Amino acid sequence: MSKANIKMKLAAFLLIFGFAFGMGTEVTSSINPQTQTTTAQASSRVSASQAKKIAKINAGLSKNQKAAKNWIARHESGYSYTARNGNCYGRYQLLRAYLHGNYSPVNQEKAANRYVSGRYGTWTHAKHFWQAHHWY
Repeated sequence: MSKANIKMKLAAFLLIFGFAFGMGTEVTSSINPQTQTTTAQASSRVSASQAKKIAKINAGLSKNQKAAKNWIARHESGYSYTARNGNCYGRYQLLRAYLHGNYSPVNQEKAANRYVSGRYGTWTHAKHFWQAHHWY
């Protein structure tokens, strides 16, 4: 068996293993990193119109709050707006009920800000809670 064949089988095994345990949004390949796109990268792209709306939604957040929000997004979903884990969905892994059937990136941003504001007050408090409990 060639090295390339072994690498392909190992990559396939790791991919299946990762999806089985809910880690599919952060799977990358080491076989040919120049041509591989992670699921998180592919599903974190937004249209120019969406990006403008998201910027407006987050305009009131300080630099520290935006950094904490991004930190949570990286740890929850690898920045993926389509990440799934049981009854949680999206970049911030919110319960689907919080999104009211609207899974758009813009609605995820709004809902995440509402959730964090109501539960923690700020994104930095949410991040500190996440660091202590590995969820928020």
